[in-house]
Amino acid sequence: MTHEVPSVLKKIVETKKQELIKAKQQQSFYDLEQIALSKKDDIRDFAGSLRKEGIRVIAEVKKASPSKGIIAQNFDPIATAKGYEQAGASCLSVLTDVDYFQGSNEYLLQAREAVSLPLLRKDFMIEPYHIMQSRALGADCILLIMACLSDAQVAELHELALNLGMSVLIECHDKTEVERALRLPKHTQNIYGINNRNLNNFETSLNTTLKLREMFDKSCLLVTESGIHSSDDVKLMLEHDIHAFLIGEQFMKTENAGQALAKLLADSQ
Repeated sequence: MTHEVPSVLKKIVETKKQELIKAKQQQSFYDLEQIALSKKDDIRDFAGSLRKEGIRVIAEVKKASPSKGIIAQNFDPIATAKGYEQAGASCLSVLTDVDYFQGSNEYLLQAREAVSLPLLRKDFMIEPYHIMQSRALGADCILLIMACLSDAQVAELHELALNLGMSVLIECHDKTEVERALRLPKHTQNIYGINNRNLNNFETSLNTTLKLREMFDKSCLLVTESGIHSSDDVKLMLEHDIHAFLIGEQFMKTENAGQALAKLLADSQ
């Protein structure tokens, strides 16, 4: 099935292809596999953490974005990760994309060391190498963005991640992407992310989640992503039976991301 990849994603995917060529010269797939397999017993249950009672937040360690530029002026991934854990985050998301989000694989390694929460490697995964690399780095969950992957690609990456014991956040933004995502094998480690941000123009609308959530049955673990700015937004989602949230920018633009998360959780009860 062909699908139109948003222009910003096209550019990012091209960058990823170039990055992969360099990465493979430095470290082979086989080497990564050995590291990943040696960490088999060291995996944290990302999906399980999102199934617990209450409001579950995947708090994001994020320095910058293509649409906003630098978000966190005094960026400290270790302090941010610890602050989020103390504030009651269920999981962390760590940006590792260098060119567009000023992220780093190092930030993921540092966060893993600093906290005991499960970690999502937030990046643009297009090849099995990325999945193996994510587990070798210590990620417990990977992101698959339906908008930039074909059905064959997403099936291959999904299967590999599950075989490594990881959770998989499958991100959708429209009806077609949800239909494609729901064709993947059902698994307890599947998490379906509804991205409220349109990657063509970067506009966000919470109505995206409210509309698309009706396509999922009760057994599906749903996360709403982007555009959650206040306790009113959280309450709106709770009213529609969405209890898991991925939030980054809203916390990272404050002086203390952990305190911002604590306040949002307190105000949303």
